[in-house]
Amino acid sequence: MPLMPKRVKFRKSQRGKIKGNAQRGNIVSYGEFGLQSLEGGWLSAEAIEAGRITATHSVRGEGRLYIRVFPHKSITAIPAETRMGKGKGEPEYWAAVVKPGMVLFEVAGLPEPAARDCLARVAYKMPFRCRLVTRLPLK
Repeated sequence: MPLMPKRVKFRKSQRGKIKGNAQRGNIVSYGEFGLQSLEGGWLSAEAIEAGRITATHSVRGEGRLYIRVFPHKSITAIPAETRMGKGKGEPEYWAAVVKPGMVLFEVAGLPEPAARDCLARVAYKMPFRCRLVTRLPLK
């Protein structure tokens, strides 16, 4: 079953512009290492699920995985070879709006080489460039 909200306030959402960098969700909060996006875009629920499966295979019960994004945005599409008019298309898939600098996944309880390997495998599944970031020390 794909990730999707239980209910939404409005049936169809507008596209919107993805501009600027992430102002929130841009630091590692839950784990020790995180995967930070370097580009903006829409991250589909299928891509999030693929990253989750890859990370759980890499972690294998040793550490803990945190997913920091959730697909709130419905992406609609009208079927091919349909005439003009007849309203907006049906929701095709759900996506998370990702800005540059947003932390997508975090891992805790793993040594650095294992965390680096795990997040590199997850980054391979993502549709845009990502980098590994570590948690900032407390002051």
